[in-house]
Amino acid sequence: MTHTAHQAGPATKPPYAGTRPPRLHQIPAFTDYIAQHWGSEPIPVDLPEGTAPAAAAHRRRLSAALPGRTIVAAAGTAPIRNDDCAYGFRADSDFVWLTGVQVEGAVVVMTPVSGGHETTVYLPPPFRPGEDGFFGNAMHGELWVGASPGLTEWSRALDVAVRDVAELDTSAGLSSTNGPVLATAVVPETLRRSHSMEVSAELGRALAQLRMIKDDWEIAQLRHAVDASVGGFAAVAGEIPRAIDEGLGERWLQGTFDRHARTHGNGPGYSTIVGSGPNAPVLHWTRCDGPIRPDGALLLDMGVEARSLYTADVTRTLPASGTFSPAQRQVHDLVEKSHRIAMSHVRPGVNYLDFHFAAMEVLAEGLHDWGLLPVSVDEALSPAGQQHRRYIVCGVGHHLGLDVHDCSKAEWEDYMGADLQPGVVMTVEPGLYFHTNDLSVPPELRGIGVRLEDDLLVTDTGAEVLSEALPIDAAGIEQWTRRHMPSA
Repeated sequence: MTHTAHQAGPATKPPYAGTRPPRLHQIPAFTDYIAQHWGSEPIPVDLPEGTAPAAAAHRRRLSAALPGRTIVAAAGTAPIRNDDCAYGFRADSDFVWLTGVQVEGAVVVMTPVSGGHETTVYLPPPFRPGEDGFFGNAMHGELWVGASPGLTEWSRALDVAVRDVAELDTSAGLSSTNGPVLATAVVPETLRRSHSMEVSAELGRALAQLRMIKDDWEIAQLRHAVDASVGGFAAVAGEIPRAIDEGLGERWLQGTFDRHARTHGNGPGYSTIVGSGPNAPVLHWTRCDGPIRPDGALLLDMGVEARSLYTADVTRTLPASGTFSPAQRQVHDLVEKSHRIAMSHVRPGVNYLDFHFAAMEVLAEGLHDWGLLPVSVDEALSPAGQQHRRYIVCGVGHHLGLDVHDCSKAEWEDYMGADLQPGVVMTVEPGLYFHTNDLSVPPELRGIGVRLEDDLLVTDTGAEVLSEALPIDAAGIEQWTRRHMPSA
């Protein structure tokens, strides 16, 4: 077969060769054409069941706490990572508590009226065909982010007035107020300046106080988050042999839980911690880039965040082999004893910090018995001592809710100085952390980190352990771990 060469002619230059082409929104032919021939099906708002009534009840509680005051809260915006690529958006928790809305750039205004407050939610409407933003705005244009509910759909779903956020500057609710407007820290600075607002410590404190006591809907959301987290622990335990055999390491187990959390909720409620062997004593080991050591203790601190954004926070320390070594079990047994004592102090009418001091006393006594304290137990527990805290510099619990460390900006007297009340949801999480380079402990203990963390609901008569489906004793954890491993 013969081949005849074809002589190519001169290349045709593109019409804008050597010049800067116009932007798409500057080309009438393009903008006219892209505005045509699109369907317009309304997109419903997809909220977890009961969100709108729960948010309305929350606003009523805030209205009663701050009568006659104009209140402004905002969802916030995601920081830009690069160009039109933003980090994942997560709405401000105070805003979500008041509205149930998780839309970037949204603002809520509560204007005082006779008998309470009138609520208006301001949202950035999606850019639809016929608008430049439809194809030109990477944050809200439907060609970029998909079809979204409009203001009408949001108003129906929330049962409140919903308006374009662009109308905020002329909002009558902000221009005719009784005294200074109370604004949360997330309210955009430009909006605060234009209406002479200041971030209100009074509002922040009121929201923290109210959010500490969970209502029935919130408790149901937290139960779901905890139950989904228990399932995530099982999924991770099932992958331990593969992570070891194939050298996939901590990353694989972290990814296993995060995938489970995304499937059964909104995602992980905080950065998942998977620490094997010498990484287990590192309190916030979120790098998760080490191997899974077959003979190591595996510390897993993981929580599913529900679609409503309420999160669980649970920790267990599992034996990667299915059986604790004698040294690992020794540490685990002391942490378990501390954990049980601490949980017994969680009940209504008891000062919040009682569980902390109870846990620390048990740990200090155990460490002293092991010869690890240079002073007596009483000296260690005194405010001027605290030598036992070398092995547990963190706290042993916190409030839990829309944030993993819920209401963390509350005043001391409202949080740690207050008595527990029914409806409080909190964690109890004592632990012991012996680092590989800590020469104050014997070699057999170095590289062992153990934490037990459960989520508790304070009831009228005591406390309910929401995460009780996971065992806390060493023998129970060994059996549970082996049961979920595929080779078991």
